[in-house]
Parts: sequence; structure tokens; C-alpha cells
Amino acid sequence: QVPLVESGGGLVQAGGSLRLSCAAAGSIFRINTMGWYRQAPGKQRELVASITSGGTSNYAESVKGRSTISRDNAKNTVYLQMNSLKPEDTAVYYCNLKIVGYDYWGQGTQVTVSS
Repeated sequence: QVPLVESGGGLVQAGGSLRLSCAAAGSIFRINTMGWYRQAPGKQRELVASITSGGTSNYAESVKGRSTISRDNAKNTVYLQMNSLKPEDTAVYYCNLKIVGYDYWGQGTQVTVSS
């Protein structure tokens, strides 16, 4: 098990910004993918963005152009900068770490965007 410690969620008005952070505790295999998923009430969990240890990123269409994912490999930390937030971005955001077919999840952080 790899503990993932998330921070940065909260309440923000529409049009505002938030930055989520997730740190993987301890040492992890250097080849991995870190990312963020979200789950809104009554909906399935969906990918928001991910980034490989080599720096290749992938975004959901719904956040493309409004969000930037980045990582610090030395700190095993991934960041998600979200701008121009919309009420439909409201969800619990989960950090994810993929290592050779294994998935690890954070506890989730609530993001609420008010209109």
C-alpha cells in the first residue's frame, strides 16, 4: 500500500481557481503515472488528468484548457491547477497512482464550485 496525501480542495466561486496537491508517502517505483479522478454525486468516477513520470499528460475534454497537471518526481508529488472553475466541476477529487498495473487511491478531497 502506498499512502497518498491530498490537499487543496475547498469551496470556490464560479470562475475561481484551486490547486490540488497529492504526495505519495515513502519511496515508489520511478516509472509510474499519477493523476486525478473525480466523482460527482450519482455519477461514475472519471479521469480528470494524468501525467507520467516522463511528463506526458492527458486531460479530460471537460477540463482541457482550464487545468494544468504537473509533478515533482523528487517529491513524488502531483499538482492539479484548475482555473475558470464551473459548478459542474463540483465533485470529490481522488488522487491516483498507477505502478505496473497496480492502482493506489487517496482518500478524496471535496471541491465545491458555487454559482
